[in-house]
Amino acid sequence: MSIPQISEFTIRRHANAKSFQRGEAYYNAGAVNAVIQRGHLLQADVVGTEARPYHVNLNFDSSGLTSVKCTCAYDYEGWCKHIVATMLVCARNPENIEQRPTLEELLNRLDRIETQRLLQELVAEYPPLIEAIDRHVSWMTNPADNQTSIKFVRHNTLDPASFRRQVRQILKDTVRYFEEGYEDDPIGEDLLSVVQTAVDFSERGEGENAIAILEAITSTCAENWDDVAEYGAENDEVVGELNNAWCEAILIAELTPEEKVDIQINLEAWQDEWNADFGLVMEALRQGWDYPPLVQVLQGNITERGAWEEDVPDYADDLALIRLKILERQERYQEYLYLAEAEGQTQQYLTMLGRLGRVEEAIDAAQTQMNSMEEAFALAKTLSVQGALQQALDIAQSGLNLPGNCQYELGIWTSDLAIELGNSEAALLAIKAAFQMKPSFVDYQRMAELAGENWESVKTDLLRIVCTCSGWGTESAKVDIFLHEGLIDDAIAIASELSSDRSELIHRVMDAAIPHNPGWVIANARRRAEKIMDAGKAEYYYYAVEWLKKARNAYLESGKKADWLSYRENLMQTHARKRKLMGMFKESGME
Repeated sequence: MSIPQISEFTIRRHANAKSFQRGEAYYNAGAVNAVIQRGHLLQADVVGTEARPYHVNLNFDSSGLTSVKCTCAYDYEGWCKHIVATMLVCARNPENIEQRPTLEELLNRLDRIETQRLLQELVAEYPPLIEAIDRHVSWMTNPADNQTSIKFVRHNTLDPASFRRQVRQILKDTVRYFEEGYEDDPIGEDLLSVVQTAVDFSERGEGENAIAILEAITSTCAENWDDVAEYGAENDEVVGELNNAWCEAILIAELTPEEKVDIQINLEAWQDEWNADFGLVMEALRQGWDYPPLVQVLQGNITERGAWEEDVPDYADDLALIRLKILERQERYQEYLYLAEAEGQTQQYLTMLGRLGRVEEAIDAAQTQMNSMEEAFALAKTLSVQGALQQALDIAQSGLNLPGNCQYELGIWTSDLAIELGNSEAALLAIKAAFQMKPSFVDYQRMAELAGENWESVKTDLLRIVCTCSGWGTESAKVDIFLHEGLIDDAIAIASELSSDRSELIHRVMDAAIPHNPGWVIANARRRAEKIMDAGKAEYYYYAVEWLKKARNAYLESGKKADWLSYRENLMQTHARKRKLMGMFKESGME
């Protein structure tokens, strides 16, 4: 299985300049240990500043990278240096990627006794693993718990009691978390992880087990939510995910009429007790797959009302998407297409046509039905996987003229595809569309390459875009581009408005501005340094000294050494009693 094509421009685009520089240094120093591929997963250990290497995980599918993670604490703009270093190995030395078997392939080599021995040895090495094994075995093998006043569906093969315990523990931990003074709500992620377990059972076709889990989660939440509600915990997100999970489980489970009534009674009780809205679940329970308008649609009889005989509710799209998910899993593709068309799920309709190899039919339908960038992007990626690259490029280019919220991502993807097809003009137009939404120095450089002899006219347009764009995160791109083009005054205008927290960016502007406008460097650096020193916060003196170094350089390089000495003397007299600061002055050579 080949890895996705990774270019250095892609790496630069996802990392800031500093991370790329440091990541390349790590790459050159051989800090990346063997990169291992297991199916759709790439893993690498990167030697860093800690005793243990940092672990990098790259997940991908046929359309490209899907997730990129590193165990380091980096939490700033773009990829960290460890990810960059790993990516550079993939881009520059793909032959060094070691192919290893997936977990499924490894387990297939073992018989039952060998698998048991493996688990025993792993638990001996990692004792906490026994708790996870205990929980999963309990879910999968124990009979249902009968100690409850609520009527539960009986066809499950796992013990819902373990889920009730787990949910109760999550709620207790949340109360303790709030009582310790934390303001963020930690409950959602943990509860949604339990809900996902039910979804996993549904996706395996085990609807009854999924329902047993969902009953345990919902009843426990309804009974105990007051404990966390008094601290301000909201249930909207959890209820929304439960609605979807319940709906899917009900639509794949084989329920008797009596069981449907039991579920309905329970849901109505939980709604009242928990102040929740399970309207989507109630509708799925009422309709099933025998709802007459739905039956007509699945047979290809499509009307303006779609799959509804009454007014269309707000959750109609959610219900349609869950049905489509099930139909796809069951490989009922023609029914999928009928339902997607009837319910206005254009993206699902077009991409399914493409995935089925009905490329021309998908393109024809796109001419009249495609209304958003997101729909175009999804179809273009599907067509590219099918090998219809030129058609994918045509659809993607059309999508850039439609409304939507993925212009940057679509523009970059379209540009990369156009380059692959040797169409520099289309590549330039697409990357320019992306640049309008999110300017970056990397893309600016790429456009300079693509424009060739037309660069001057293109540059004029790009600089106009840069000057007019706004929003957090654009400052770095503006400074990079202005400094590259020698537009020092424009870079100064940006740096003057930045908080001192952006010191690295401001320092770069100051270094470039010393020959051009030393007065600004002196005034700006002094202002920032004096604010720290006057406040007397010793923990920030280091930053004050760094600002003063910039001021000193500007004084000296502009021939104003006497002014610097006078200013320095005044500072030392004013702050003479701040011993830590005076010590830093001495260490930095400014005394």
